[in-house]
Amino acid sequence: MKWSDFFTSSVGKKLVMSLSGLFLISFLVVHVGLNACVFNDLPFFDPTDDGRMFNKAAHFMGSTVVIRIMEIGLFVFFLIHIIQGYVLEVQNRSKRSIGYKVKMGSRGSTWYSKSMGLLGTLLLFFLIMHIAHFWVPSRVTHDLTPVTYGDMEAHNLFERMVDVFQNPWIVILYVLGCISLGWHLLHGFQSAFRTLGLYNHRYIDTFKALGTGFSIFVPLLFALMPISMYFGWVTYR
Repeated sequence: MKWSDFFTSSVGKKLVMSLSGLFLISFLVVHVGLNACVFNDLPFFDPTDDGRMFNKAAHFMGSTVVIRIMEIGLFVFFLIHIIQGYVLEVQNRSKRSIGYKVKMGSRGSTWYSKSMGLLGTLLLFFLIMHIAHFWVPSRVTHDLTPVTYGDMEAHNLFERMVDVFQNPWIVILYVLGCISLGWHLLHGFQSAFRTLGLYNHRYIDTFKALGTGFSIFVPLLFALMPISMYFGWVTYR
C-alpha cells in the first residue's frame, strides 16, 4: 500500500487524528503553564506583580524565533486535526458508527463520544474567539499597551486579559468553551492511545485516570483565569 493510500484510508485518518491530537495536548500543557503565571498576582503570592511574570513569559514566547516557527506548525496541526475530525465525523455518521471506533452497541458508547463533532465545533468557535481577543492584538495588530521591565519592553497582554474578562458574557462563553474542551479531551485522550496501540489492558485503569485527571485539571485551570479576573481576584493596579 502506498503512503498516500494509507493516510487516506480510515486507519490512516485515525492515526493522523491521534498524532495531531497528542501534539495539541502537549501544546495545552505549555499553554496552561504560561497562562497560569497570571495567578502570581493573587494576594497570597505577589499582589504587586500586576501581570509582570505573565507579560515576561508572553514576551519570551512571542519574541523567540524558534517558538514563532513552532507556532506555524501548531496552526498546521490545528487545521489537520479539525479537517480530519470533520471527515471522520461525516464517515462515522454515514456508517452509523460511534465516535472513532467500530460500533459496539449503545453500551459501548458515551454521549460525549457520540458528540465529538458538536464538541469540536464549539471548540472551533472558542478558538476563533480566543485568537481574536488575544493572539491578533499581540502578534498582528500590536495594539496593546507597552510596558517596561528593566531593559525589556513588552506588550501588556495581562491588562488586555483583565479588560476582556470584565464582560460577563465573554466569561460565560469562555467557561463553556473550557467545559467543551474537558469533554473533548475525556474521549480524545483515551481514543488517541487506543488508536496508537498503547492502550494495554494491564494499564487501562492508569490511562483512564490520567485522561480523566488531565481532562479536568487543564480546562479547570483555563476557566479559573476569566473567572478570577471578572471577580477581581486577579487584576492590575
